Amino acid sequence: MTENHNAVVLFKERKIRRIWHEETWWFSVVDVMGALTDSTNARRYWSDLKRQLAESEGFNELYEKIVQLKLKSEDGKKYTTDCANTESLL
Repeated sequence: MTENHNAVVLFKERKIRRIWHEETWWFSVVDVMGALTDSTNARRYWSDLKRQLAESEGFNELYEKIVQLKLKSEDGKKYTTDCANTESLL
């Protein structure tokens, strides 16, 4: 596979954006949060969780494993998005 190869996978009938980067798949954290929590506003859920982790649980360690990569949005444009690899998600 080539670097920056984009693909969408389904989990529980929810789309999860991913990108091939540095020889591994990276997944949109917001998309994963939406699929796992059935949140109507997964972006807000992730934002609140990041704030909570920063305040009480030392989010800096976790955040070192999250990278920002450009993923295609539903409007067809690419936006910088928090992404995590499989190991970090699990």
